[in-house]
Amino acid sequence: MEMTTLSFANMHQHGVLFSNMLRARHRTFIEEMRWDLPAADGMEFDQYDTAQSRWVCVHDGDRVLAGVRLTPTTARCGVYSYMVRDAQRGLLESIPSNLLDQPAPIADHIWDANRLFVAEGVETEIRHAVQMSLMGHMVRSARELGASILIGLLPIAIPRLGRRLGIDMDPAGPVMKIGGVAHRCFFVSMASKMH
Repeated sequence: MEMTTLSFANMHQHGVLFSNMLRARHRTFIEEMRWDLPAADGMEFDQYDTAQSRWVCVHDGDRVLAGVRLTPTTARCGVYSYMVRDAQRGLLESIPSNLLDQPAPIADHIWDANRLFVAEGVETEIRHAVQMSLMGHMVRSARELGASILIGLLPIAIPRLGRRLGIDMDPAGPVMKIGGVAHRCFFVSMASKMH
């Protein structure tokens, strides 16, 4: 099992990994969860897949096992900033604007984490290890990017995984169903016990 953080600057060094991650997102979010998201050539993407983002990927060679996208809360691309803030601003029809209990932050040390998934077909016997690897690498990558806090609209089961790694995750808004799955905004503190 390998862990890679992809960027526009390094994706050429990783062959088809980036496109395979977008294909895995398509299978997860569009085919399985039936979310109405942009797609082309069997790949799911949106306005936040820009040079400002990073993609944490757990993989076995070219086979993508899991992933998550990290975007700085200072990001700007046209009218868009980052997913949680844009939802709060009413720019995203599929996400309620009351997802946060406070104004969405804009700060160099806070990054947005979204599109977290474990790919369909990941074997039961390695699924837990894949989840733990993804969470651990997400935190390490975010720290390397200068983040001390992540904010994310994530499935409500995620804090259980975080606790096992010593990652503190605090609820930041109400539980809401998105695409039939219970989600909630969380602040993820990376000044935690996790190495």
